[in-house]
Amino acid sequence: MAVDDVDSTLAAMGPRLRAAREHHGTTLAGASCATGISTSTLSRIETGRRKPTLEMLLRLSKEYGLTLDELAGTGSAPAAEPRATAPLSFGDDKAVLPLTRYVGGLHAHKHILPALEDPPARPRQVSHEGYEWLCVLYGRLWLALGDHDLILTAGDATEFDTHTPHGVANVGIGGPVEYLIMFGPQGERLRLRTPPAAGHPNRRPCAR
Repeated sequence: MAVDDVDSTLAAMGPRLRAAREHHGTTLAGASCATGISTSTLSRIETGRRKPTLEMLLRLSKEYGLTLDELAGTGSAPAAEPRATAPLSFGDDKAVLPLTRYVGGLHAHKHILPALEDPPARPRQVSHEGYEWLCVLYGRLWLALGDHDLILTAGDATEFDTHTPHGVANVGIGGPVEYLIMFGPQGERLRLRTPPAAGHPNRRPCAR
């Protein structure tokens, strides 16, 4: 495996490990207790500020019930097909596709929740370090945020501190829901930039 391929695989580990922990219904503290890896180390791995060692990955894969190939997204593909990052699938539950070569700071990934036949129970909530932005692409998403319940549809977006307990579920009976997530370290916020209003250019007049 080339150096670039190794870096790309390790770059995708953060969101994959975070998604695996959330699916497992485990907090950072719970994962730390089960694996012996400190919460600060787990947080740094999930946010891309530290690369996991093989020993760490073995402990985490055992705890989450996933293989190393599933965590790394390195399943085999036909030789004629272009190489792409494989989604991390959780069987009948959500699939997660990293959209960025994660090296720290903000990263993005796409989640897909499959169609349901029966109305879901209130989503199981987790909390962790960080800040999250969520945008629904298709379907209807139930976001349980602390004591609040929001139903988001295509085009709806929200943001929240992930210290607040949160969880999601598909409420679109008969169809999947797809949504994008951008996640960053605690305290990092998106900066909105808009063009200056007409007649008020954002530049200084030339000196005369």
